[in-house]
Amino acid sequence: MPKMKTSRAAAKRFTKTGTGKLKRMKAYKSHILTKKSQKRKRNLRKPTITDQTNAKVMKRILPYL
Repeated sequence: MPKMKTSRAAAKRFTKTGTGKLKRMKAYKSHILTKKSQKRKRNLRKPTITDQTNAKVMKRILPYL
């Protein structure tokens, strides 16, 4: 049986936590930052847990993570 391939794009964006959940960084922090409030930009810095509806698909394309 051949090995399954990991999606390299997803592997660079997600990490697994100790409990097996997927951690990701938030979007909308790359440009057009002048109109965003300081509080909004500060909250975008923090990582978050991937939603359960997406986690099932993510775990399929990240078999060895």
